[in-house]
Amino acid sequence: MAAASQGLFTSSLPELYERFLVEPLFRPFAGELLDRAGVTANDTLLDVACGTGIVARLARQKTGGAVVGVDASPAMLAMARSVAPEIDWRQGDAARLPVGGDETFTVVTCHQGLQFFADKAGAIREMRRALAPSGRAAIATWLPADDIPLLRDLQRVAERHLGPIADQRHSFGDADAIRQLLADAGLHVIRVDTVARTIRMKHDIEVFPRLNTMALVAMSAAANAMTDAERAEVSAAISNESVEAAQRYVDGSDLAFELSSNIVVAHA
Repeated sequence: MAAASQGLFTSSLPELYERFLVEPLFRPFAGELLDRAGVTANDTLLDVACGTGIVARLARQKTGGAVVGVDASPAMLAMARSVAPEIDWRQGDAARLPVGGDETFTVVTCHQGLQFFADKAGAIREMRRALAPSGRAAIATWLPADDIPLLRDLQRVAERHLGPIADQRHSFGDADAIRQLLADAGLHVIRVDTVARTIRMKHDIEVFPRLNTMALVAMSAAANAMTDAERAEVSAAISNESVEAAQRYVDGSDLAFELSSNIVVAHA
């Protein structure tokens, strides 16, 4: 196992997310989201399910207005604060946003968070509540894993050991379903795009398949029913086989693969 991969099991999830995934994987789509929302220097922005804060950080470079990031995870917010202490980071549930009734934003974003919400309709209604008149909402969700060859291949590796796995990260890839949620909340959809980018992981090429194994095992009902020892053994097997499966996506010294996301923009 290469040096970068060795540190995976001693680092926290927010550390891994920020160190290995934000720049190559999340940043390009976060930029696309803000571009399609038309963020300018005059906007104020609320980012829902902000994670470690890449959307809010990029927005802060575009606008002189207030930028607020909300997430349910204290650990993710702690990482966000350590990277960009000047931004207003708030802990809260997407379906009960920590935004006062007299506080509104010209742009509300949610980048790769909607698929994780138990109450998706409630979260969209809260985003609508936080929007200023004529404000814009911009929502992004990954396409299904079956539409992303590397992720499809890695999921098949894991499912050989664990049976079917419902990958929540790619569970809401239907742009029409997002459009309907927005419409039901009283928003008017003005743009629906499917955006594809080539992702290049320039660090240790084992890192992504091993991180993906950790995510899939955590989402597996079969793995969660195992003892710690059993789960560690099957995780190691899936991780090693995933590294092998990812070799066909190596380009030079990089792991390179296509990734696609829906981006839906609407206005109040």
